[in-house]
Amino acid sequence: MSYQPVRQPRLADVITERLEGLILEGSLKPGQRLPPERELAERFGVSRPSVREAIQKLAARGLLASRQGGGTFITEALHNGYGDPLLDMLSRHSEFHLDLLEFRDAMESLSAYYAALRSTPTDRAMLLERFEELEACFAKRDPASEAKADAAFHLAIAEAAHNVMLLHTIRGIFHQLERSIVDNLGHLLDKPDARQQLMAQHRALLDAILEGRAEDARTRSHEHLVYVEEGLLEVARAETRAQRSLRRAQAMPTAPS
Repeated sequence: MSYQPVRQPRLADVITERLEGLILEGSLKPGQRLPPERELAERFGVSRPSVREAIQKLAARGLLASRQGGGTFITEALHNGYGDPLLDMLSRHSEFHLDLLEFRDAMESLSAYYAALRSTPTDRAMLLERFEELEACFAKRDPASEAKADAAFHLAIAEAAHNVMLLHTIRGIFHQLERSIVDNLGHLLDKPDARQQLMAQHRALLDAILEGRAEDARTRSHEHLVYVEEGLLEVARAETRAQRSLRRAQAMPTAPS
């Protein structure tokens, strides 16, 4: 019986694979500066030429980009996985916002489920921090900052799920998600108790994740997005009724003098 010889992997290839893993898991984020070669060499226990070769490989794959006099960064293009012209066009048409909500329901409910099962103490500390930021923004009653904090909270749940496909799918639509939340809040916050309802839903979702109640976390996420969807549908129905009344008023014949 013959055996294939075992080939020792090249150090540069090992470093390349590890750096890709850090990008996939979200430890290295789009736009983040890569540590200097010397620091990376010390962390990995290898020579600087091996690190340099790995960086060159990742740059050739479009994962890293150098800035003149500013170091090497994870490419911002990784933010744009769902930034093609079709999705940009869809984001400009409000009738498709409910489609995005349904997509969010599927992805975020699953993320909440896995976050409850897999979140580490570090993840849970980050979720608490994001929730407190969201709470502070809601107290200020600034819809733009509320939307940004809201999106960041949901992204933190995706990170805590430790599933790279879920993470990068949700991260890929992050900008559409933020725009969607801005639009949704603009409609929902006209209701007098909307802020209290939304914060109570976020708190219930957070507690379920922190306490490891996976099915409950999935349910809380679903209920939150159903509340948002029903609120938007009610706003749409109210607008339709107002437009119908206006058309009737305009169509009424003028009474004879």
